[in-house]
Amino acid sequence: LDFTPRGAQRSVMATIRDLVSALRRRDGVDAAIVLGRDGLLIDGASEGALDPDGLAAHVPPMVAAAIDMGLAAGRGEFTLMVLEYSGGTAVVTAVSPDALLLVLLQPTANLAALLYDLRRHRAQIAALV
Repeated sequence: LDFTPRGAQRSVMATIRDLVSALRRRDGVDAAIVLGRDGLLIDGASEGALDPDGLAAHVPPMVAAAIDMGLAAGRGEFTLMVLEYSGGTAVVTAVSPDALLLVLLQPTANLAALLYDLRRHRAQIAALV
């Protein structure tokens, strides 16, 4: 992921908006949404009729269930979940103690590359939030 704003030098500090923009530029990404753990939208961009605010509101209950399952299974702290649907994939990842990232992908998108980049740049992403 290149979080550098378009036309800027690499030394320019990236922002949450740059993260959302970088994710949306990826092939097959329909939405990139940064939200608080309370479900309130921090920043987001989506295709067509997708509503970033409405989507953000659905994430915290799923994360709460994943946290509970992780505790029950002794798996530690929640970091990421992948939800596969017939029309595409949803990836939810914890980017800081206070924020989550939701990325909606088309079925043809390169999920493996996205997951790799999210892990590889986890500290960079956390610094933005």
